[in-house]
Amino acid sequence: MDGSDGEVEIVLREEHGEARISDSGWSSAFVARSHSSSPRSRPASPRAGHPVRDSPFSPQHYPPKSRLAYATNSYSRSFYPSPFSFLRWKNWKLQGGLGLFMWGIGSSIPLKQHPRTRRKPVGLWRRKRTTGLLVLFGLVVFFFFMNWWMLSRLQDPDLERKAGLLSQPLASIRGEWSKFGKGKRPQRVLYSRLLALAAHALAEAEDKHEPRDLWVEPLGPASAWKPCAHESNWEPSGGENGYILVSANGGISQQRVAICNAVAVARLLNATLVLPKFLYSSVWRDGSQFSNIYQEGHFIQYLKPDIHIVKELPVELQSLELEAIGSVVTDEEIVKEAKPSFYLKNILPILLRNRIVHFVGFGNRLAFDPIPFELQKLRCRCNFHALKFIPKIQETGALLVQRMRQQIPHWQPIDHNLVGPFAVEHNASGQKNFVGDISRYLALHLRFEIDMAAYSLCDFGGGEEERQELEAYREIHFPALIQMKKIAKLPSASALRAEGRCPLTPEEAVLMLAALGFNRKTRIFVAGADIYGGRARMTALRSLYPNLVTKDSLLSSAEIRPFLNFSSQLAALDFIVCTVADAFAMTDSGSQLSSLVSGYRVYYGGGGMPTIRPNKRRLAGIFGKSTTIEWKEFEERVRKAVRQNKKVQERPVARSIYRHPRCQECMCNTENE
Repeated sequence: MDGSDGEVEIVLREEHGEARISDSGWSSAFVARSHSSSPRSRPASPRAGHPVRDSPFSPQHYPPKSRLAYATNSYSRSFYPSPFSFLRWKNWKLQGGLGLFMWGIGSSIPLKQHPRTRRKPVGLWRRKRTTGLLVLFGLVVFFFFMNWWMLSRLQDPDLERKAGLLSQPLASIRGEWSKFGKGKRPQRVLYSRLLALAAHALAEAEDKHEPRDLWVEPLGPASAWKPCAHESNWEPSGGENGYILVSANGGISQQRVAICNAVAVARLLNATLVLPKFLYSSVWRDGSQFSNIYQEGHFIQYLKPDIHIVKELPVELQSLELEAIGSVVTDEEIVKEAKPSFYLKNILPILLRNRIVHFVGFGNRLAFDPIPFELQKLRCRCNFHALKFIPKIQETGALLVQRMRQQIPHWQPIDHNLVGPFAVEHNASGQKNFVGDISRYLALHLRFEIDMAAYSLCDFGGGEEERQELEAYREIHFPALIQMKKIAKLPSASALRAEGRCPLTPEEAVLMLAALGFNRKTRIFVAGADIYGGRARMTALRSLYPNLVTKDSLLSSAEIRPFLNFSSQLAALDFIVCTVADAFAMTDSGSQLSSLVSGYRVYYGGGGMPTIRPNKRRLAGIFGKSTTIEWKEFEERVRKAVRQNKKVQERPVARSIYRHPRCQECMCNTENE
């Protein structure tokens, strides 16, 4: 290169010769730039025997360095990107395109060299490259052969026939998951490799015993705790300070918590409680009121020693404009888990002035600590004793339990509390009283409805169409969440999943159950409303556990018809079947229904009703390695993550007494007697 810019010659010059690349008119010469800092000079004349090639660029002398290096690497180096690639682009564009293509597919362009130039290093480079390609080709063939062999093993007809699958698990897992929702949205297969391994493991373990601790709660001191919230040690309250109205929102679980908190607040303020009302929810779409779910008479009579309860306001107060006189208090005006001092300071003056206070949207608005001992006990008494389902729900709930136990009755104290006299009626039907493994069943609360999926801000494998659908749902039902997304930077979907903030999908739930060791024959009752994604989303669960049922499949159309379009009443049926199950598994530990069910099992179970509470944060890390982790390691890690949360301890400070009733306020420890 001379002093002017833009003139580049690509020539390989050696002490005894010059190499060029030529093929049917395509030619170029390769030369390395001198790294000398001294000015370059053009030779006065060409060397003898080496005429100057007719080229748009003039040649220049390059001082000899390593002949072996340049003879073997100059051709290949010219096609690798370098910081100086832009200087050679023009020449590549005109002369090197064909060479680049041929080099990329493994062809070699013959070097046209001077007779005195050594060619052995180039041949060595060719041989090494050919050997490398053969090794790579062999590895690819080996990989496909191993993949075919493993799949053929997983689809072994003997294994499938032995498990009663009839080629269903792998075929259905791969084939039926091509659609999502109502069959319109394509979805990628989630955890296909792990699901195939789970199907294989379940087939092999069909005749093996399940793990010992699968159906039992680690007892320890748990059996020493007995229910005693029914005991009362205070004088009744007359409710002279006024009346408290409560309009509870949400589903049956949120309504139940609101009722228990309202009972405690009424006692705290020495007020009369009007039978709570339920707000119509655009999410739940259920117009049921208190008397459509719970027994009014039992509720009023049972809590009579604690507070005064009436069905409606006195006539002289019914015509008051409560909002005009400042007696309406919304959820936004009460801090979450407010202390008793908040009510004494802010609510009691309104009650004394207007004789009435109306809590609108009242929910989780009373703290768990610090709170007076007897007041805490009153909340337990309300939840575990005062709220009983109406006979219609009790009867259908008992029917569901009976069918889950395959008509083999073995009623327990918790059954009598939930289904009342119908437990005795079914038990006295003259059927054989046989208690065994055949009657045992697992209840799974699959919290994967569209409202949960939308509110979680997580992704569930449905791609862009799923994200748009959930965003549209948020705009209608969760406008506050949409507004928050506009003014604040919220965590990404992947970050939420890594932190355990996402509910388990049906695929993750079935993998958890299989890893824990539940036999393929296990009878599973799935609780919950319409699963987001429909039947296609349940393919994995139904394929690996064919004995899976719901209340819709257990009841006839005539039996379930009175509950249709009443989501809270349907949820009450789920509550009963989950609570009395031999084992209960939840997919979202933050779910109110799961919390109430697990609390009921602790209160009435005597330490013998296990509940599976997944640590979603730890499980997220395990599922994140689904493409590489082996099934044995997956089993061990899942069991360890679940085992640590399975043992029920005493209620931690400030935690819910509805979920953790094992405390002095709700239960009595017989070891201390």
